Amino acid sequence: MTSFSTYRREWFSNIRADILSGIVVAMALIPEAIGFSVIAGVDPKVGLFASFAIACVSAFVGGRPGMISAATAATAVLMVTLVKEHGLQYLFAATLLMGALQIVAGLVKLGRIMRFVSKSVMTGFVNALAVLIFMAQLPELIGVPAMTYVMIAAGLAIIYLFPYVTRAIPSPLVAIIVLTVASLLFGMDLRTVGDLGELPSTLPVFALPQIPLTWETLRIIFPYSAALAAVGLLESLLTAKIVDEMTDTTSSKSQECIGQGASNIAAGLIGGMGGCAMIGQSVINVSSGGRGRLSTFVAGSFLLVLLLVLDDFLKIIPMAALVAIMIMVSIGTFSWRSIPDLRRNPLSSSVVMLVTVITVVVTHDLSMGVLAGVLLSGIFFAGKVAKLFRINSTISDEGKHRTYRIEGQIFFASTEGFVAAFDFAEPLSRVTLDVSGAHLWDISAVGALDQVVLKFRRHGVDVDVQGLNAASESMIDRYALHDKQHASVAAATGH
Repeated sequence: MTSFSTYRREWFSNIRADILSGIVVAMALIPEAIGFSVIAGVDPKVGLFASFAIACVSAFVGGRPGMISAATAATAVLMVTLVKEHGLQYLFAATLLMGALQIVAGLVKLGRIMRFVSKSVMTGFVNALAVLIFMAQLPELIGVPAMTYVMIAAGLAIIYLFPYVTRAIPSPLVAIIVLTVASLLFGMDLRTVGDLGELPSTLPVFALPQIPLTWETLRIIFPYSAALAAVGLLESLLTAKIVDEMTDTTSSKSQECIGQGASNIAAGLIGGMGGCAMIGQSVINVSSGGRGRLSTFVAGSFLLVLLLVLDDFLKIIPMAALVAIMIMVSIGTFSWRSIPDLRRNPLSSSVVMLVTVITVVVTHDLSMGVLAGVLLSGIFFAGKVAKLFRINSTISDEGKHRTYRIEGQIFFASTEGFVAAFDFAEPLSRVTLDVSGAHLWDISAVGALDQVVLKFRRHGVDVDVQGLNAASESMIDRYALHDKQHASVAAATGH
């Protein structure tokens, strides 16, 4: 658990930068939340209220300070069918169950699964996300007035050049203010935030979903909730790991699971959709100086202030300013070093990275890309480890007793090579299998040892298995057949 002093430092050690970066993020959340509401087929306020609740609650109970969580595309696409077939109230119920499942995942320390995500998958994840972020801006770049491109270019110039003047104010915030003022002064006919749709004008209301509490309801929402929980946690844990690297700090992945769960329950209770961590907005936050929990809280709370108090200002912000910020995020997120590394890295690592990127870009599903990358990494790893064993043998002076010395890792991927390493046709009276330098990992390994021993015995050869370590011997005791067919385990292993 985080100590009180650590928790207080995460809130108040970076107050000024956290507040300013949180304001920038709040503005960047609005078009995203509205867009994701459209994807899910719900009113814009469902996404906006969700972003407010998820950001504020995760600031208190999340495991990764400075990370931004809100309504996201990754979860929105999973809601479409549920909303269309059963309605909004079922979406709220599914969001509550999603949060409960995520809390359970945190309590059972499911965050530890991140250790199985390789660097190649992480690189593919961020590169694919950078591509998706840029692609999401294309509707604002195609078929628009020429002045839009001028404003976007000006916004990018401010974002990249203003830090040379001062870093006291986040350059994305300066870009928003300057471009908004310029569009008003020169009367530019540009697309604004107000053109995205009607913004909510009242506070969200606490309410339980109006659905029957029956097994039939659970049967309907559980598959959606389970999928939402899994995808939300996957993206959140990956984003947390990226923010860890960007800030050179560590975070509690299991606590983040709990934080995501609590945040989604809060969203469901005020009429919001489920969400998760957002790498784009998290990058904006970190790049603007945000490091602590305060930045996440300010992002969520200022979003509500913008919607209810400063909506007149919010509506006139040109979309060109927000597009410029998201292009900056896309450029900053992409791992440019990974391009020359394609030739320098091992082929398997490069293939994993490219498969992750291609899968995400084609499916627009981050979880599918990551799962494909993890699966491929596992296959390549198993292939490498399968080669990490060797068998040497010596024969007695009379030529009737051969001793095989086996070293390395024996598991499902290496069993074929293991069995093929023995000469069963050699005329022998006795064989000793010395496995003191080996480890049997699974029942496939036990089965391979069974196959070797029984095959020798069918040729009339006595077999002794020697040197089993405690873990391997335990598996032999439970699963091996050759001992049961010949003698006791003690006699067969020479113990």
